[in-house]
Amino acid sequence: IVSGACIISGEVVNQSLLFSNVRVDERSSVYRSVILPNVKIGTGCTIRKAILDEGCEVPDGMQIGVDSGADAARFHVTEGGVVLVTPEMLQRSIATA
Repeated sequence: IVSGACIISGEVVNQSLLFSNVRVDERSSVYRSVILPNVKIGTGCTIRKAILDEGCEVPDGMQIGVDSGADAARFHVTEGGVVLVTPEMLQRSIATA
């Protein structure tokens, strides 16, 4: 389900919910995820089984929900394997990269 004012540019969204003002750039994929309002997903990203909080800006090429060890080091992962991402977590992961 895609809400109004979303821009999906040459990528794949499957079994996901995108709230308003979400932008997904080219060559990115979003699978079984919830993307809250005002999120920008950069070019060449993979988002799987994740919840992205309002205002997240995912940098180009970032993989979320692909490597459980990397996800646990950067974000919060539930017992069911859902990756929870906030803007603050993204900033910390970019700063340490």
